[in-house]
Amino acid sequence: MAKEKTTAFFCKECGYESAKWMGQCPACRAWNTFVEEPAGRKESPSGKMRPVKRAVPARLEDISVEESDRDSTGYQELDRVLGGGVVPGSLVLVGGDPGIGKSTLLLQVCRNLAAAGRKVLYISGEESLRQIKLRANRIGSAPGNLLFLCETSLDSIQETIMEVKPQVVIIDSIQTMYREEISSAPGSVSQVRESTNLLMQIAKGQGITIFIVGHVTKEGVVAGPRVLEHMVDTVLYFEGDRHASYRILRGVKNRFGSTNEIGVFEMREQGLAEVENPSEFMLDGRPEGASGAVVACAMEGTRPILLEVQALVTQSNLGIPRRTAAGTDYNRVNLLMAVLEKRCHYEMPRYDAYVNIAGGMKMNEPALDLAIVLALVSSLKDRPVDEKTIVFGEVGLSGEVRAVSMAEQRVSEAVKLGFTCCILPQICLDKMKHTDRIRLVGVRNVREAIAVL
Repeated sequence: MAKEKTTAFFCKECGYESAKWMGQCPACRAWNTFVEEPAGRKESPSGKMRPVKRAVPARLEDISVEESDRDSTGYQELDRVLGGGVVPGSLVLVGGDPGIGKSTLLLQVCRNLAAAGRKVLYISGEESLRQIKLRANRIGSAPGNLLFLCETSLDSIQETIMEVKPQVVIIDSIQTMYREEISSAPGSVSQVRESTNLLMQIAKGQGITIFIVGHVTKEGVVAGPRVLEHMVDTVLYFEGDRHASYRILRGVKNRFGSTNEIGVFEMREQGLAEVENPSEFMLDGRPEGASGAVVACAMEGTRPILLEVQALVTQSNLGIPRRTAAGTDYNRVNLLMAVLEKRCHYEMPRYDAYVNIAGGMKMNEPALDLAIVLALVSSLKDRPVDEKTIVFGEVGLSGEVRAVSMAEQRVSEAVKLGFTCCILPQICLDKMKHTDRIRLVGVRNVREAIAVL
């Protein structure tokens, strides 16, 4: 008799199952995504099927939704990214590089929720109770009904949740959890998919808010199948250099709010602290009277953030001049230098150019174009730009300065931080209400902007 196959191949992107390995997935058309996993399930110890509870359909008029249903996490930055707070019964995935502060942030959230009267269960599959205690002592006391559990079996975790009946559950991390019915190892495609499916059933069926911590691969995406991100309600990415002090929490997917918001945190000895004014934090320590430094305003969702764009232009000794961009798009910098050469007749091929967004921020918004151009010209001519001047605008290939969105919010943020002059596209100036708190200078092309400075 032919042997029964005990393994199968799964696509890491969409979860498609195949009996043999294929170079391209026929479902999602992704290449080289098939991995071999054990197929089938183990028989349950009891051998009995669980009874299925039939759901009752409901009309849209009978469903009541109120904004007061959201629970505050105690951090305005996190509440903004979540859309106003935590929705009961939601499944939230938090991803980020190792050591970025995911567990620290969630432990602080647990402390705040427990202090507000919520019953919280923190389940760790990576750390012991003593390790959690040491970290909790560093960030402060944890009053309230906050329970801890070290377990990796989801069957045992499910029984504990049904017994304890918490309102919020933290799973740290999903790659360490396993189900006994699945014969593959923890962290595999099958285990991650089935474990997330069970947690989703618990969250929706019992109305429990569940936070899941996910590991990140070298490509910067959550490890495991891509279907993991489709199953959860919210996907948050914790970004930033682990050696820098600030962290950025960015929403990639959110069924209960916008995905354009970010939260800024600062890593301190006592844990993560909110940065309520990121613009002031990013501009701290600016040099005085230095050429090649221009303040620009970028938008992250509805929040304006002021950044310092730095440029250094030096005489090149190479046949091919060197170009370097940190924090912004390298190809965009080359494009803007070509505009300066063609439209303003600067001999840019003779110079090396280095562009940097101070503070380690990464921004690719087109509104930074005009600031990059003026920073390059300022460094080339060795003429500093006024410290109280802010610049924003998109630059086209013909040298024109095009309009950007939310110009009034950008100007208002500049006024709050004490800037006295703003260089912006003329079309944005025509649509804005004139104010006496700041001098607005509209420009139509790059040559006009350079002439103003």
